Formats: sequence, C-alpha cells, structure tokens
Amino acid sequence: MKLQELRFGVELETVKRERGTVARAIQSVVGGEVSHVAGSSSYDPWEVRDDKNRVWKVVADSSLGNVAAHLRAEIVTPVLCYEDIPDLQEVVRAVRRCGAQVDEKCGLHVHVGTEEFGGKALTNLAKTFYKYEPLIIAALGVSEQRMRQYTKPLSDEFIARLEKLRIRTRDQVNKAWYGRLNNHPTRYCSSRYVTLNLNSVFYRGTVEFRLFEGTLHAGKVKAAI
Repeated sequence: MKLQELRFGVELETVKRERGTVARAIQSVVGGEVSHVAGSSSYDPWEVRDDKNRVWKVVADSSLGNVAAHLRAEIVTPVLCYEDIPDLQEVVRAVRRCGAQVDEKCGLHVHVGTEEFGGKALTNLAKTFYKYEPLIIAALGVSEQRMRQYTKPLSDEFIARLEKLRIRTRDQVNKAWYGRLNNHPTRYCSSRYVTLNLNSVFYRGTVEFRLFEGTLHAGKVKAAI
C-alpha cells in the first residue's frame, strides 16, 4: 500500500481550555453539531458530528495532571484519510486560537489502520521500528519522563519472540506480543505503554505510535502522521 491509501486517526492532548470550548473550535472548521454526552462515562465526552457524519470527540484525560480536571481536553479524531490532512490542520489551528495549549504532560498519538496488514507485515514493521528506535526517539526529542511512564521502548523479549516464531500470521504476532495467545485484549492492557503499541492492533485494529510530544503546530501534526 502507498502512504496515501492508509487510514489513520489522531489523539491530541491539550490543556487550559474546557472541553466544550475545544469542541466548538473543532466545529468552526468541520461544521455539524456539538453535543455534551452527559452521564456516559468518567471521560465527560463532548462530540462534534461533522458535515460528513463523522464524530470528533473531546474527552477528559487523567494523565494531564498539571491543570484542573475541567481544563484537560483530549481530541480524538474520527477515521481520516490522506485527503483530510489539510482539514485536520485547520482544526489544530482553530483549537490553538481558542486558547488551548500543551505542556510537558501532553502527547500526540497517531493510529494507523492495519486492515491490510498480515502477520508478516506487522513483524516487518515492528522489527524495522525496533532497529531504528533510538534514532527515532532522538530525532523526535522524546522526553525522559515520557519514556519512563507512557512511552517505553519496545522490549528485547518481544523482538526475540518474533524471531523465534518465524511469523506468518497475526495470531503469531499476538502470541509474541503478550507472551501467550490473547483472544480478548483490553483497551488498558499495560502492554500499550510503548513507542509502538501493538495491543491496539488486537483491540481496535490500528497500530498506535505513542512517542510524539504534544503540539498544536499544524505542520508538526502533519509531519507526525
């Protein structure tokens, strides 16, 4: 597949503005309607259903502990394609204009759809990423704090299991990732806190790149994707 054929989504963490304010900033770009999904969960989600009937979410994030709870806003985009990047950049600019900011706790996560990725493709991705991981971390300036807690390097043991199993299927990748075949992965499995999160592959069908520092610079968001 070409880069332009991949589908993706972004999680963008911000502080200093209430979730409703951030949701309305998104609406100013994508149109549609804003709603506060009251009582649905502890995430206190706001939603923007855009003119294309896609849902953009703005939710609470407990990891953003430098500010009061009502000023923590994580933007979760709908599934996007390459042609949507300019609109996403305008969303980022609108969110910045509304007064939202990022601090050292904020991160940017990029999800890439793996519908067309078999076991061998996932293995090649993991092994290639592992080989160049120190260079990627250095190039992106990933903070030591992020590396210790939410974005740990890929484990040597995982790569060793990939090598041993001679991967051909996604189930084999699953077994290498968890150390056993896990047919019921959970969203908050501790294995997700790594630079290249494959728990997301088995939970929601995306590979998650977790190592980007938070930003409201539209060009940096595009570069991350």
